[in-house]
Amino acid sequence: MMTTAQLGAAIRARRRELGVTQNDVAMASGTGLRFIIDVEKGKPTCQTGKMLQVLQSLGLDVSVGIGSDRPPLGEAL
Repeated sequence: MMTTAQLGAAIRARRRELGVTQNDVAMASGTGLRFIIDVEKGKPTCQTGKMLQVLQSLGLDVSVGIGSDRPPLGEAL
């Protein structure tokens, strides 16, 4: 399972790889600078919709897959 800190680090690394500022990402994704700062710090209270906008603006995507050690919800009951 990916943590918010790991996701934030991935976003920061991609932004730096692209050579853009936090402000550039905020403007491209329609969010505020403070939000981008919090995302990169791994703040766990970030809004999912905004997070997806940031990922899209950086050319990143999110995938959900099977493979966790934990059983699916239906099997856990």
